[in-house]
Amino acid sequence: MNIGKAAEISGLPPKTIRYYEEIGLVVPDRSENGYRDYSDVDGHRLKFLQRSRSLGFSIEECRMLLSLYDDKHRASGDVKSLAQQKIDEIEEKIAQLNGLKTTLGNLVRCCHGDHRPDCPILDDLAGKEPLNS
Repeated sequence: MNIGKAAEISGLPPKTIRYYEEIGLVVPDRSENGYRDYSDVDGHRLKFLQRSRSLGFSIEECRMLLSLYDDKHRASGDVKSLAQQKIDEIEEKIAQLNGLKTTLGNLVRCCHGDHRPDCPILDDLAGKEPLNS
């Protein structure tokens, strides 16, 4: 299949597919005229990559997941461990985002939001000590 069909099947843009080829995640055959010729297996790998990336896995993690997928003697515990590491990273990011939300919420509550020029949000961003008003 051509790259357009591979894009349709996988849900990935052609530019991303070319990038994945460039870094060796997928290696399509080449037809006599030099065009990429994606097999059904390539289409499946691209869909696998699309799904993995949508779950937040990095390119290198996807490379590892593909390696585990291709290894029929793998231990499922290896896959579970990688997925658990991703969950731990996501939970850490959620905690960081909740902290940012709390901080920004406090700043918004401190701002009068009126015609006065003083603004605790801008003061905080500038590293100034809050004024007692």
